Amino acid sequence: NGPKVVDIEKLVPIIAQAARLNGLDAKLVHAVIRAESGYNENAVSGKGAIGLMQLIPATAQRYGVVNSYDAAENISGGTRYLRDLLRMFNGNVELALAGYNAGENAVIRAGNRVPPYPETMAYVPKVLSFYRSPEVSRF
Repeated sequence: NGPKVVDIEKLVPIIAQAARLNGLDAKLVHAVIRAESGYNENAVSGKGAIGLMQLIPATAQRYGVVNSYDAAENISGGTRYLRDLLRMFNGNVELALAGYNAGENAVIRAGNRVPPYPETMAYVPKVLSFYRSPEVSRF
């Protein structure tokens, strides 16, 4: 009973469909999932964020996600949130990612900039590097 092997391939069609439905680049969704949970459906953060896209309960509720451990539901909620953040920040991927990590209000309070939180300042370039990486570009 070692660590559960993550079957990324079974997630590929779920991610592709959710990305397409929300007008997102599937590679960006993969990059967020890789940064958030390392593709672990059962991931739980110290702050109570759950699942592949690490939805906090309030965000899950906002997007009608009943079971954050369910891959399809989690990805559906997370991609809709990411879509809304991209719209809110006029397509600015860095600000959308900062909002995904710290909350949109933190980005707004920071004057529509990446908020000066160490976690968020590390998160945005990490996701962008995953987004540009060869592992993600195969999707």
